Amino acid sequence: PAQPTVAAPETTEPAATEVTAPATTEAAATEPAATETTTTGETPTVSVPVTGEGTVMDSESSEYGQILVNSQGMSLYAFMADTQNSGASSCNADDGCSTEWPALVSDGQPVAGEGVDSAKLGTITREDETMQVTYNGWPLYLFHEDSAPGETNGQGLEEFGGLWYLVSTAGEAIK
Repeated sequence: PAQPTVAAPETTEPAATEVTAPATTEAAATEPAATETTTTGETPTVSVPVTGEGTVMDSESSEYGQILVNSQGMSLYAFMADTQNSGASSCNADDGCSTEWPALVSDGQPVAGEGVDSAKLGTITREDETMQVTYNGWPLYLFHEDSAPGETNGQGLEEFGGLWYLVSTAGEAIK
């Protein structure tokens, strides 16, 4: 006699679930990102080091000429309370300075974009053990009130015991 045929149970693959990144809030958009990548669910903070080499590029400012910017086009500043070529930063977490003026940090040798002299790039070790990018001996910083590429809201401000200036591609403070 013939064996009855038993149908195999149907198997279905689980449906693919679309995952979308959380919407950016206006408050989050006002802080410059100090990380190259953000894991879903984490809030970016300005004190987290980049996940790779910090990149310094040049950009044309209609008001200030050629200035240094990071890989996202955010303006970079020098702090006149720092001493050029001292190997130290005067802007650290204990007084809130590093929250308003986050350091441009790097996990390795910084990268020079077009128009930037790689021989002028360097790093210093900060109090928190992160490596801060320097250009022509000046530690480089972002400004928390620059919320879009090309903004220069920190230019000429006097805060935390010194003046803050944009940095030219020659490596000098633009006064």
